[in-house]
Amino acid sequence: MRKFRISEAAKIKGVSPSTLRRWESEGKLIPERTASGHRRYDLSQLLGVESYKAYTIGYARVSSHDQKQDLARQKEIIELFCAQNGWEHEIIQDLGSGMNYSKPGLKRLLRLIT
Repeated sequence: MRKFRISEAAKIKGVSPSTLRRWESEGKLIPERTASGHRRYDLSQLLGVESYKAYTIGYARVSSHDQKQDLARQKEIIELFCAQNGWEHEIIQDLGSGMNYSKPGLKRLLRLIT
């Protein structure tokens, strides 16, 4: 997992670098140190372990009602792949043209990833 410098970590937490240094001296946030003594922070540590939980979002879509069986197959394949990799996952599915950007599933997917 990527480690963040103190300036990057401060932006993620929404505080100043001096606040991170104070939290370190108080024992609230303990960064790793590089060989040269620079602080490096884990994202999970910055966000809190309980608030940072990765999961996978699968998206399946077909163009027409005639392809509902294809949609079910797509969803099944995505679920199988996620399960084989041990990923916690959610599948979002849509029915409609790829040129239609107002599909409810697509809107939900975009909200989840932004």
